Amino acid sequence: MEYKPFLADRLNTEPLIFRGCSSSELGIICLGAALFWFPVGLILAALAGVMMGLGVASLAVIATIVVVATLFQRLKRGRPDGYYQQMIITRLHDRGWYRHSRLVRRSGSWDLGRRL
Repeated sequence: MEYKPFLADRLNTEPLIFRGCSSSELGIICLGAALFWFPVGLILAALAGVMMGLGVASLAVIATIVVVATLFQRLKRGRPDGYYQQMIITRLHDRGWYRHSRLVRRSGSWDLGRRL
């Protein structure tokens, strides 16, 4: 029997890396956490010292990544790929904050517009 290696380019979706999140999701979480916590760390650095502020900000970024990845893991459990992206788009569309949704948000019967 011939051995066939498991290649990542044959997967349908991105492989999960940490707590059910792919690398692109982790990158977005990390960027958001850093954009929030490093200014807070700079304020703390001005008050308590440079090393203390950056240390607290770094620990807060890591803690935020773990907490948000755990929340994503619970949100994605038992649901199809891309579920939470569609859920966010539909909620934004329902509130009027995202008007160019490519999702069909109409209920009712469809008609061809001509007789068969």
